[in-house]
Amino acid sequence: MSLVTLLPFIVLIGAMFLMTRSAKKKQQQAADMRNQMQPGSGVRTIGGMYATVKEVNDDTVLLDAGPGVDLLFAKNAIGAVLSDDEYNRIVHGVEHDLKADVVPDDASSLTESDESAGSAAASDATSVDLGKKDAGEESSEDAVEAKDAGEAKAEEPKKTDGDSDTK
Repeated sequence: MSLVTLLPFIVLIGAMFLMTRSAKKKQQQAADMRNQMQPGSGVRTIGGMYATVKEVNDDTVLLDAGPGVDLLFAKNAIGAVLSDDEYNRIVHGVEHDLKADVVPDDASSLTESDESAGSAAASDATSVDLGKKDAGEESSEDAVEAKDAGEAKAEEPKKTDGDSDTK
């Protein structure tokens, strides 16, 4: 047998080895995550339920899903252990102050005085005219523009559905 005939089998065996290795690595990471759970941490189950860990045993986890609701789950049913910020954002709707973490692009926002900040807020509060008006509020200028647009449409040849002059 030549090396060329064995090459597809070697590639296939190598691919299978790499796939099983990555799957084992993911399983190990999930097991480590589940072993690091502590009472008080927020978790998401594989079913999508969010709860707080109350007690951790060898194979089971006692979860507090609400006032007076304690649920017993298998450790394998825990999909993710969440950080405190993420758990509070999802469950309680508490948003983390992202503006405190963002560095501005320019220094002008750092040096604004209260007066310039107040004028910027006042300019944001002014209404923007998007050109929409009620039928009774249409001005004569708008009517002239609409009439001119109607005449321009009348000058264009009318198209029919499906008919064409080309043969």
